[in-house]
Amino acid sequence: MNNDFVEGAGVAPKMLLEALQATIVGQETTLEALLHALIAGGHILLEGPPGLAKTLACRALASAAAGSFKRIQFTPDLLPSDIVGTRIFDQRAGAFATVLGPIFANIVLADEINRAPAKVQSALLEGMQEYQVTIGPETHRLPNPFIVTATMNPLDSEGTYALPLAQMDRFLVKVLVGYPSVEEEGRILERFGGEMPALPRDVVSMADVMRWRAQARAVYVEPRLSRYIVDLVSATRAPHEYIDRGASPRATLALAALARARAYVDGRSFALPDDVRAAAPAVLRHRLAFNYKTITDRVEPEALIGGIVASVTAP
Repeated sequence: MNNDFVEGAGVAPKMLLEALQATIVGQETTLEALLHALIAGGHILLEGPPGLAKTLACRALASAAAGSFKRIQFTPDLLPSDIVGTRIFDQRAGAFATVLGPIFANIVLADEINRAPAKVQSALLEGMQEYQVTIGPETHRLPNPFIVTATMNPLDSEGTYALPLAQMDRFLVKVLVGYPSVEEEGRILERFGGEMPALPRDVVSMADVMRWRAQARAVYVEPRLSRYIVDLVSATRAPHEYIDRGASPRATLALAALARARAYVDGRSFALPDDVRAAAPAVLRHRLAFNYKTITDRVEPEALIGGIVASVTAP
């Protein structure tokens, strides 16, 4: 694939990335992850302290992609019906009517997702996996495309809950958002020190996104690279001093999908081992169960993931 293939019919993915970069200062890894997840058709989780533009990045993505958008602020008193909807009795009609919740949108922002307990988190599971929601006796399909962008604060922050393992596994990637550099923070002050700049609007359409997804699925992954992906995920399940549970087969599928998305954005018709290695940390970090020894021995989980990736020979 060359750039003519990517740009030949409609808007190219890099135009969306440029629109996000015009709004968000720095955070290149976060913005690229948002674009790759959108193309790969998966959900994305952003973790970091408050004030690092996690919510703004998700809002900018939704504004630039001309689809429906809903924001859900997660709080301890949130109810499952506040997310998926509920059934109410219509006295004039003498029958129950269904009121759809904010999950019915192309892009849903679950803001501070880990500030609500597990019962509320479970309300998202069916939608994130099956792309449908069951309310009472009825099942409703979610819009296509559908993606959940979620932000969360570190678990040692006050008033946070650990997300259920089943829900964590349904996020395609988890991105750690760090503090900006001194230069970037100076640019942030210049850009946002006065009136809030407008978000980019309708840079791409949902039709563009669907076309990107179809073309990305056609990116070639040769058998040796497929075996490399399988071996890499299998390596996380080998007995390890600091890891109690390895990654699920969803990680294998996620690595392949992200490798294709990265290749597509770069204008290639084939995926490379570098695409897999670049995507591996974001795919694996929330799928591995690290034990207590990582804390007592002061071992960084990111270093463990890097060691596992380095231990598998690339084709």
